[in-house]
Amino acid sequence: MPWQSLLERTERLPAQPLEDWFAAVQLQLGEVAPLHLALLGGRLAATPGLAFLAGYQAALRVLWPSAPAGLGALCVTENKSTRPADMHTRLSGLALTGRKDFVTAAEAADWLLVAARDEPAGAPVHLSLAVVYRGAPGVRIEPLPSLPLMPDIGHARLHLEQASCELLAGDGWDAYVKPFRSIEDLHVLAALGAWLYGVGQDGAWPQILQLRLLALLTGCAELTRQCPNAATSHLLLAALFTQFAALRPEVDAAMAAGPPTWAQLWQRDQNLLNIAASARAKRLEKALSSLGMSSQ
Repeated sequence: MPWQSLLERTERLPAQPLEDWFAAVQLQLGEVAPLHLALLGGRLAATPGLAFLAGYQAALRVLWPSAPAGLGALCVTENKSTRPADMHTRLSGLALTGRKDFVTAAEAADWLLVAARDEPAGAPVHLSLAVVYRGAPGVRIEPLPSLPLMPDIGHARLHLEQASCELLAGDGWDAYVKPFRSIEDLHVLAALGAWLYGVGQDGAWPQILQLRLLALLTGCAELTRQCPNAATSHLLLAALFTQFAALRPEVDAAMAAGPPTWAQLWQRDQNLLNIAASARAKRLEKALSSLGMSSQ
């Protein structure tokens, strides 16, 4: 990890349409490892939402190392559920038909990874992961209203009608959808931590707080070296989020004492890490049980 790039003071890239902002990030960074994209992209972000986007894109590239340039999106949710048995999107040959209801940044994404069922009638549920491209025949994206949290990061509904696709190797659930939950959490935490570190640099936050943020980021770097499905990784990820939670009172106080622009952005988006808190709690509980450790 080129830590010097993070430690140096860097001008942030101005907020602009998501695809343009991410193209500027890729142009400035070149080809970098996913963690570098999360950290340095977070440092370049003008808002917490754009830091989230950098972490999300980094996580997608862990999932699909040969992903093309440009924004991507993972399309899983149907009717507020991510359970394979609740999905109706089907893969037939190399054609996809169905709908995904809540896709992050889909309206700006060049490529979309779609979880789809492909088991024969009467067989156990099985998922594959396929890729389709924005603008291709049978691919339609329906933008959804902005949310109060991270309104600069859009969401959309994806409609597929016999859309031609490419298949990724491996089981769609075990190799992609299931581990992505932890991979995304880790890389978004790293990106947001880098954004906060940059704000702290610019705002001359207490050195002890800046050092604690760096300690959090080094912990994120170590965890990227571990298997995301392992019980120990879920335990260590929970430890990192606990470390971040312990920093929150200091971060909140520093934000409140600084420029109103940063304080307002933080007030609006500070809970973005809480989105998947319940899922993380369940993974931690299972990890503790499998490791023979008490949850008390």
